[in-house]
Amino acid sequence: QVQLVESGGGLVQPGGSLRLSCAASGFTFAYYSIAWFRQAPGKEREGVSCISSSDGTTFYGDSVKGRFTISKDNFKNTAFLQMNGLKPEDTAVYYCAAARSGCYWSDKGPYDYWGQGTRVTVSP
Repeated sequence: QVQLVESGGGLVQPGGSLRLSCAASGFTFAYYSIAWFRQAPGKEREGVSCISSSDGTTFYGDSVKGRFTISKDNFKNTAFLQMNGLKPEDTAVYYCAAARSGCYWSDKGPYDYWGQGTRVTVSP
């Protein structure tokens, strides 16, 4: 019954915006930090952003800082990733993951749950 489901991906032109959603069920969402990872074709999965369950502190990878914003609504059991100023190099499958405490930049970190991903394509 534990699920993380991403949605909101699609095709967008460079400079455009998308908002990704990560809907959770089957666990106490408020106690978990939520991270976004992405995997581009031919590349390893990389950390994009994370929001801490302890105090709401947010973290961003250097390549997305200033363009992406992470948020978390514990009453809706949903996390979001607002992506602005999209670039072709942002093209990837985006995944959300949940950890009981803290934020971790490696996908080898103690993430208990993973979604199946949503595809983002940035192309003219």
